[in-house]
Amino acid sequence: MKELDPNSFESSELVEQTFQFWFNDSEHIRSPFPEYIKDELRVRAVAKFFEWSSNLHEKAKDEVNDEMIGERFEEIIFETAIPMVLTEDEKLTILYPFLPRCGDKIYEDAQNETGLSTVVDRMTYKSDDHSYFKITLQKQDSDEKWETQFELPI
Repeated sequence: MKELDPNSFESSELVEQTFQFWFNDSEHIRSPFPEYIKDELRVRAVAKFFEWSSNLHEKAKDEVNDEMIGERFEEIIFETAIPMVLTEDEKLTILYPFLPRCGDKIYEDAQNETGLSTVVDRMTYKSDDHSYFKITLQKQDSDEKWETQFELPI
């Protein structure tokens, strides 16, 4: 696979397309990575990806496809970013890039678009054998706070 060769056009294209997708907001997807880590994250993730690919056995190199390579590169980017960020909230954004973030506006009743609130805090916790993502919101028309939670996949 040419994508596994650090000097090939295909690997360069894979790297650039992946960073372009995850480093820039596009349509409904927001970048989970803070600006201050992007340059160094790019360097570290590329190095780790090619280290990983150089350790693959020849048979494995023949069996991987473009989708598997792309997914592994994304995994490496996210794994590399976690220890680079400064706050717990930034870690949550990287771990759960599609869940609400602090500052997001959410309706208490989305169907009727009533009870507009702002996310003011979020956290994860475990209860029994389940993990949850809890967000605290503040109603826009008062100082009243309320909470909701989502069960996280294992």
